[in-house]
Amino acid sequence: MNLFLISLVIALIACLVLIFLSVFHIIVFDELKNDFKNPIDQCKSLNPLILPEYILHAFMSFFLLIAGHWILFLLNIPIIGYNIFRYKNRPLMSCPGIHDPTNVLNSNYLKYAQIEGWSKLGFQIFVFFIYLYCLIYYLVSE
Repeated sequence: MNLFLISLVIALIACLVLIFLSVFHIIVFDELKNDFKNPIDQCKSLNPLILPEYILHAFMSFFLLIAGHWILFLLNIPIIGYNIFRYKNRPLMSCPGIHDPTNVLNSNYLKYAQIEGWSKLGFQIFVFFIYLYCLIYYLVSE
């Protein structure tokens, strides 16, 4: 197996994990919107997953860069930039994460978080099928 193929397999697996995290993000904020969960529990369940999500996405993109998938790497750059921007502009908190329990119930923040979750999910599904197409194309052409 060469690095080109391994990077696509890693990207597919990482993308599946990121899709799961995006779905979890959407479900948690929907529970909060419908008053099934309080904001403190919501932040305790969601904040520990923020850094692993960002690190996984950056690792996957870096691995694509090393393997020579320039277009796929450039496709991921806006999300990496957004993740860095989002983490740098997070509220002052004692733990890692971006969601503050005092701010989460704000209707504008809740709406923004839901749009963010759906956008990330749409992007991850789109990129998943691109990775899958590239993997199948590479295997058939060999």
